[in-house]
Amino acid sequence: MNWVELVGYVASALIVVSLTMTSVVRLRLLSLTGALIFVVYGALLPSVPIILTNTAVIAVNAWFLRRELGPHRNLGAVPIGPDAPFLQDFLLAHADEIRRIWPTFGTLGEEDFVLLLIRDGLPAGALAGHRDGSALRLTLDYVMSAYRDSRIAAWLYTGPGVRVLRDGGIATVVVEHPVPGHTDYLRDVGFRSVGGTLVKEL
Repeated sequence: MNWVELVGYVASALIVVSLTMTSVVRLRLLSLTGALIFVVYGALLPSVPIILTNTAVIAVNAWFLRRELGPHRNLGAVPIGPDAPFLQDFLLAHADEIRRIWPTFGTLGEEDFVLLLIRDGLPAGALAGHRDGSALRLTLDYVMSAYRDSRIAAWLYTGPGVRVLRDGGIATVVVEHPVPGHTDYLRDVGFRSVGGTLVKEL
């Protein structure tokens, strides 16, 4: 094997690995990187079809990444009743993953505040908690793995989506028992540690 072939193998490996990603953003980033390396490989051969094909792949991935991470993403958060059949079906379908991320999550109470998180008109996650005056004590903050890198949380807690929480009478979001591995994510979207709990003022 010479070094030119090695470049081709690296590009191929990245493309294959990208297909195993559950995150849309990671899939696109790996695919784009693999296509960039394939362009280099095509130039080293040289092979015009390889260069043209992968240039097109780069453009497609860049367009989708811009759509996924840009300011005009189609995100939403809809208040929903804790006992709504659609919500219950969604939670049941993702129960195993929710249990891994929020092992303390049990069942929703009648008075719980619940939002269904939306991406391109389809359910992408759910947020739930107990009201304590104007504070919301989170019991669930879940986004499907496909959209976990799409910055839905930043949109909700620090972006335009915060108005949905405010319109629901929520001024503070509190996480009393941060789950290991989830704490960094919460801090990234503005939560601060206060006496062992994480707090976000809206």
